[in-house]
Amino acid sequence: MKCPYCGHLDNKVVDSRLNKDYTITRRRRLCDLCNRRFTTYERLEVTMPMLIKKDGRRETWDRSKVVSGLKKACEKRPVSMSQIEESVDSLERQLQDMGEREIPINLVGARVMDLLRQMDDVAYVRFASVYRQFKDLNEFMEELKGLLGTKEEESGD
Repeated sequence: MKCPYCGHLDNKVVDSRLNKDYTITRRRRLCDLCNRRFTTYERLEVTMPMLIKKDGRRETWDRSKVVSGLKKACEKRPVSMSQIEESVDSLERQLQDMGEREIPINLVGARVMDLLRQMDDVAYVRFASVYRQFKDLNEFMEELKGLLGTKEEESGD
């Protein structure tokens, strides 16, 4: 690992820790030349399926796009960044477990909506309004009625 301060290639690992899901290793390193410390993170590189867009184009998986969309939907809501990261981790595992090389983008959108429905109703409605591209207020109201009906069933009313 190259030292970010002096560029020297030799260093020692001083401390290693795993995150709570055991998927990322955080390593504290000490440069042999300048004696400065720096941190590196190791994440298992996995192959994500290609996404088939609505117009038929193929696109590589981009985690940052999903995180960005969830952050926008959850803006000013009581949803933490760690909840968003955990949700995207879960989504990635689900997509990998499918074992497919290509996945239609609408399947990813549906999974994201399921995650948001569990996290926060307002964030779910925000995302749904953009994702589903409601043509008029009636379509939007139908979605809200469906959400309210689901909530009533869950609460046992």
